[in-house]
Amino acid sequence: MEQSVKGKRVPFTIRNVRLDDVDSIIKINRLTLPENYPYYFFVEHVKEYDKAFYVAVVDGEIVGYIMPRIEYGFSNFKAIPTLVKKGHVVSIAVLEKFRNQGIGSALLDASIKSMKEDYGAEEVYLEVRVTNYPAISLYEKFGFTKVKVLKHYYADGEDAYLMATLLKENSKVSGNNST
Repeated sequence: MEQSVKGKRVPFTIRNVRLDDVDSIIKINRLTLPENYPYYFFVEHVKEYDKAFYVAVVDGEIVGYIMPRIEYGFSNFKAIPTLVKKGHVVSIAVLEKFRNQGIGSALLDASIKSMKEDYGAEEVYLEVRVTNYPAISLYEKFGFTKVKVLKHYYADGEDAYLMATLLKENSKVSGNNST
């Protein structure tokens, strides 16, 4: 899938990841996030979840990405422990100079849709630093709620919120999962 979007200041394209994007993705990961992964980890996710793994491109340069995976695990929403297929947003990042232009929203929207439609995910979850207020706000716009605090989740000792959203049968993703 490739989708051209008119951003707030710059037009960008959202497209599915390719193996030759991995070096650019790793560069963005290292420039923007304290949590870094080895090369093979990215390659494995590109090969396994390419339909839901997206990059954002501006003038031929990759400026952001979203890396998901699909897992089976206990639902974050059902009272009785029930195994469900769920999407996990492992990593999402946008270069700082391209933030606040709708790129993160477009990446999240495309990936969640694919996790639901292509992989059959019933819910999506992620971990986010409790101090990452812009990201928390973005996730809440997509219907994510704080499920619990994960104490000392990150290597530097900071806590994380586990946030999740239920993908209802006829729900729209697009920044509002309440329909």
